[in-house]
Amino acid sequence: MASNPYYTGPLSDHFDGVRFYSPGQPAPDRSLRDLWRWHRSGTRARWPKTVPVTQVKPPARAQAARLTMVGHASVLIQIAGLNLLTDPVWSERASPLSFAGPRRVSAPGIAFNDLPEIDAVLLSHNHYDHLDLATLKRLHRRDAPRMVMPLGTDATVRKAVPDARIEIGDWHDQIVLSLDVRLSLTRANHWSSRGLRDRRMALWCGYWIDAPQAQIWFAGDTGYGDGAIFHDLRARHGSPDIALIPIGAYEPRWFMAAQHVAPEDSVQIFHDIGARQALGIHWGTFQLTDEARDAPKELLAELLARDRIASERFAAFGPGDVHQAASITAQP
Repeated sequence: MASNPYYTGPLSDHFDGVRFYSPGQPAPDRSLRDLWRWHRSGTRARWPKTVPVTQVKPPARAQAARLTMVGHASVLIQIAGLNLLTDPVWSERASPLSFAGPRRVSAPGIAFNDLPEIDAVLLSHNHYDHLDLATLKRLHRRDAPRMVMPLGTDATVRKAVPDARIEIGDWHDQIVLSLDVRLSLTRANHWSSRGLRDRRMALWCGYWIDAPQAQIWFAGDTGYGDGAIFHDLRARHGSPDIALIPIGAYEPRWFMAAQHVAPEDSVQIFHDIGARQALGIHWGTFQLTDEARDAPKELLAELLARDRIASERFAAFGPGDVHQAASITAQP
């Protein structure tokens, strides 16, 4: 049996001693033949080389929930006097290489030097578009924030940032951030890897943020599967005030469905969890899949109109957009 360089721990309903998995859900694994079939299909949309962004400068602190979109899955969440960053990526590429791999088409919605002091970084998994070691090193040098991550992900971070303040957890574990704010690691239908032979050897997750001012859920990366994990989320935590739900990186569906939701799945998740407000993430920054850059945003709008959901209740969150209280300030 293969060995796991990231994690050694007891067997569980989602860890077989070497690899993690999502019990009862479609397997996300794809072969090199599948990858070759996808890339020779020739259906990849052409993205713009750059998209203009008006960067914003957040306040130093906020009590009421204030969310600012950096790009892709990187969101600054300010609540209860804490500054939290999800999956921070300020690098030009989501790749192990500086000269190749998906390149960002939009600047971060917040310039790095305009970030307020960061108290905690929430990492959902170890893929390069979510775990960017260059950005984590910069944050550690500047703020030494707590870094929260799922099982096995710490091995990658510790190697690059040996003195990082790391806290790890399994699905459903709780981590106390302050007297008022707690995190719970939530299930996701996804996978992990940093190379060719380490698939699913570290865990993946989302985060439920429990604060007096608001309940916020960051889904991380996920496929829909049979929907069980979202019904379970609602049973465990209730309905979030704000849900950060991915809407992009979904074509072709035969390849991506088990690991990334498409907008129709995103809207179903919105219904399943009963979110009061949803913000669409994971779109428009790095071209990872075949759909056009604005396709997720456009399809989301069509689906909301079909279901007679007010468009402001589920907005495609773009770089520099700000959500505060009951309003969203979107860039033109």
